[in-house]
Amino acid sequence: MNTLARLVEARLDWDEWERLIRRSGCTIDRPRGSRHPVFPEIIYPIDYGYINGTLAGDGQEIDVFVGTGQAGLVGVLLTEDFRRGDREYKFLWNCRPEEIYLVNGFINFDRSLMEGRLILRRRMAELWAEG
Repeated sequence: MNTLARLVEARLDWDEWERLIRRSGCTIDRPRGSRHPVFPEIIYPIDYGYINGTLAGDGQEIDVFVGTGQAGLVGVLLTEDFRRGDREYKFLWNCRPEEIYLVNGFINFDRSLMEGRLILRRRMAELWAEG
């Protein structure tokens, strides 16, 4: 794990983010299988949207991928979008292990456009064991 990822993980209050998401909820504006509004060749592998009542550095809400599990907040991707020149958090909510792999691959598919560093709240083996 690189230095930035270690710093974020050390400072990330998982419980506080979990409470915020449970309290505020999420809005899905790009359902699984939908196309990106600007780049139609990009198709979302799972539901994608934002955490209600939040604001990221780009002036938009904080992004979230929403899976089909029940595990709550399982991780976050630290992303860098080279087209837009910005960095963001993209949280993973209720994602099963298969969905975590899908999202990580989706974000890192073409690293000349965007890349992300996945930080998990718990080890992947624990998530697989929960089923």
